[in-house]
Amino acid sequence: MPNLSPDSIPTADGRTLNPATAMDAVTLRVGDLEAMSAYYETALVMEPLKERTRGREVHRVLGRGATPMVRLIHTPDLPGVDPQEAGLFHTAFLFEDEASLAATVHRAAQHPQSRYVGSADHLVSEAFYFTDPEGNGIELYRDRPRETWEITGTQVRMDNLPLDPAAYLRRHLDQEVLDAGAARAGRVGHVHLQVGDVARAREFYVGAVGFDPTASWNSALFASAGGYHHHVAMNTWNSRGAGPRSSRLGLGDLAITVPGREDLHALVSRYRAQGISFADEGHRVVTEDPWGTQVSVAVPGTETEELLSW
Repeated sequence: MPNLSPDSIPTADGRTLNPATAMDAVTLRVGDLEAMSAYYETALVMEPLKERTRGREVHRVLGRGATPMVRLIHTPDLPGVDPQEAGLFHTAFLFEDEASLAATVHRAAQHPQSRYVGSADHLVSEAFYFTDPEGNGIELYRDRPRETWEITGTQVRMDNLPLDPAAYLRRHLDQEVLDAGAARAGRVGHVHLQVGDVARAREFYVGAVGFDPTASWNSALFASAGGYHHHVAMNTWNSRGAGPRSSRLGLGDLAITVPGREDLHALVSRYRAQGISFADEGHRVVTEDPWGTQVSVAVPGTETEELLSW
């Protein structure tokens, strides 16, 4: 579908993303589709929702209930994840309460192909970190009530305080919730990226995409829409100075959902103002960040069948 004509783009407002912006299913290119699918089904208690073959690639969407959480694309000829390249630091899967989080952490920790990385109390959330069998980072977390967050202007106070995983499971693991499995809701809460330069990442994700910065350090930036603690984060902890990504396994698409077509109009206006190339497909606008990571912003109502067509 052709890009919007200049006459169709509103000139008012549109500096930042709509407060109702959310994250959609993350796309991972994987070398072993069956092993990776089995991992996300068993360790993260997701269910296969839909599958499609496109040429030599097999696309499989998994999630909970009707909510897609991850799309796996079988691309076995690509080299593996490079932890020092730009790309994915972790996908953060959000759960609605302590019991749902504890049940998922318990299953992930028991899986023989999980690598437990650590845990932290971030003040706004409680989080547990793992790495999947192909080296993709995973965060499992739940938010504390928003009224308990400390917010100054647009800045949200966060920290990295100790969180004892064994004590957390003793307090919150519930057999009924554990048995419920994928019937308990989950979704992508945020995505944390590795980038080559934080200032350049800010220009793109804040200045062009339209997120608001919520916390920053020399080596990391957190940003969100609508006052959330973060929908995206960018760091250079392993990737400082990294150039454009090479073709390899790992993150295939960073997916963002906005409420309506007028939000895509505003996004297109921001991209044009900064000279950023993009494709407007009507229901979504697609571009790449400065390191070649695909960024898709779409209107809601994307069915699993449509997700497979991307």
